[in-house]
Amino acid sequence: MNAMKGPAIFLAQFMGDTAPFDTLDGLAKWAGELGYKGVQIPCDPRLFDLRLAAESKGYCDDLRGKLAGYGVEPTELSTHLQGQLVAVHPAYDQLFDGFAPPELHGNPAERQLWAVEQVKLAARASANLGLKAHATFSGALAWPYVYPWPQRPAGLVEEAFAELARRWVPILDVFEEAGVDCAFEIHPGEDIHDGATWERFLVAVDGHPRARILFDPSHYVLQQLDYLDFIDRYHDRISCFHVKDAEFNPTGRSGVYGGYESWVDRAGRFRSLGDGQVDFVGIFSKLAQYGYTGWAVLEWECALKHPEDGAREGAPFIRDHIIRLTERSFDDFAASGVDRDAIRALLGL
Repeated sequence: MNAMKGPAIFLAQFMGDTAPFDTLDGLAKWAGELGYKGVQIPCDPRLFDLRLAAESKGYCDDLRGKLAGYGVEPTELSTHLQGQLVAVHPAYDQLFDGFAPPELHGNPAERQLWAVEQVKLAARASANLGLKAHATFSGALAWPYVYPWPQRPAGLVEEAFAELARRWVPILDVFEEAGVDCAFEIHPGEDIHDGATWERFLVAVDGHPRARILFDPSHYVLQQLDYLDFIDRYHDRISCFHVKDAEFNPTGRSGVYGGYESWVDRAGRFRSLGDGQVDFVGIFSKLAQYGYTGWAVLEWECALKHPEDGAREGAPFIRDHIIRLTERSFDDFAASGVDRDAIRALLGL
């Protein structure tokens, strides 16, 4: 019986300028030695050649073979930064320029075209790597208006999601051609940041079969959303899973909005696995109940703990939470073996 795969680790937060964190080989060897079975790989030129991966199955086969030598396999590729640039409100142009190559800074139109092409390449590269899903962000056009003051003019949100759909449907079509799910991380700062906005987007893209969800409960804790109910509602669209902890401890001084404080001083903050408030027993149980067969991927973001300690603790935490599905009912020992005639007799028929 198929079950969730893992443990795996998202490499983005661990990349650095020194070994072993400065190359894919170094990161893969490090992850494998910690007990991870998979790595989620950001589409970063420091790690691999995205265009070549999109064009060459041989290159991807070699990459898979190299990772296998370290005891890991690719789980998904990630275009979080590129996906963000598919839709950017002008208020964020300068801040998001850092997500694009220097030659595109100050040129939002060219930056957006580059981002779209990057995500399309990632779809093809994912197919060449034999992957079933891809992790990304939706970008945002309406985020500056997330709080309804001043009052939003009628039609603003509808037009924002219509435009978001116009930008994403051609990309989703490439994912359909590649046979890969495009999983959007439900995340503040994106126009898709909760269940209601996910539903808006899904309507806008006409229920596109490749529009999927990357489930990360930490972002739901920070906005006080019921993440178990979220799974009940949207489990049929969940294709990726970031295992990340968080806590929310409001005071009379600060709550959901954070008061412009640093991460360590906010009421809601990310924590290493097991240090926060997320009910992972409930989450892993729900995902098992609904037949999730994708990867459980550690994303480390913590306001306190050192990343290497978070990574070391993450592999056994995930391994111990993955549920091996039972192949029989717990009360089979008491089965009566009654045949149909006996059943009808029991019913008085």
